[in-house]
Amino acid sequence: MTTAVEKPGKVKAFLRLVMIEHSIFALPFAYLSALVAIDRDGTGRHWGDLVLVTIAMVSGRTFAMAANRILDRKIDAQNPRTENRELVTGAVSVRTAWTGALVSLVFLFVSAGLLNPLCLALSPLAVIPLVVYPYAKRFTNFPHYVLALAQAVAPVGAWLAITGTFAGSWPAWVLGVAVGLWIGGFDIIYACQDIEVDRKIGVHSTPARFGVPTALKISTFTHIACFALFVWFGQLVGLSWFWWAGLLLTGAGLVYQHVVVTPTDLSKINRAFFTANGFIAIALFVFALLDLILL
Repeated sequence: MTTAVEKPGKVKAFLRLVMIEHSIFALPFAYLSALVAIDRDGTGRHWGDLVLVTIAMVSGRTFAMAANRILDRKIDAQNPRTENRELVTGAVSVRTAWTGALVSLVFLFVSAGLLNPLCLALSPLAVIPLVVYPYAKRFTNFPHYVLALAQAVAPVGAWLAITGTFAGSWPAWVLGVAVGLWIGGFDIIYACQDIEVDRKIGVHSTPARFGVPTALKISTFTHIACFALFVWFGQLVGLSWFWWAGLLLTGAGLVYQHVVVTPTDLSKINRAFFTANGFIAIALFVFALLDLILL
């Protein structure tokens, strides 16, 4: 006698589709940018805005992931690594995915409007790279940097959410580019595991075009630039030793990724992707928070 396997509910399946837990990668940096802006503003009246920043961030990322999964479902079906994704197996219908994406988009626009007029006006622009990214792998060998652009929006948007103006926002742009390069760099590493399938079905990526050894070198240089920008951000906003201690841990996390993933051994890609990068996001934010609170 076989036991029927209970299917997850639509909401649970949708959250699994968009991998909601991966918000941990970019959200801490949005908080960091917002907290530095609050610290500089000095009025202490923006704490409620952090809730709206969270809603906008999570909503924007959820929309992006849902759109990505919808637009890539035929590609996913041809890749053994992704053939069990919810839209491929039918665990989530295309209609449900579009509904979730559109609801997320509404939450993004509403939260932006509640923050300030500038955020509302810019929110449609923030959506553009989120939609372009799924298409990028169809026409460029560097879709990872389109993803970087999409991720760079978060710290800049968080800063503008607090200040409502571009004046004095240069540190947020530096932080945004740093975060974008960090995520773009490890996206190159992650894409190495799909190199053979991508070449077979015509998906563009840096590893598929240049091979794994060269792609890993490009990722290394990308992360070196990312680290340099983190250093620059710390100098721009006058952070002290807590930040630099956190940055040392960040450097160690970046080096770890490039040590455990080699052209001859891609077996530890998931460890580099999830463990190391989750550690980097949390560690750098926590040390920056201690810097802002205690010093």
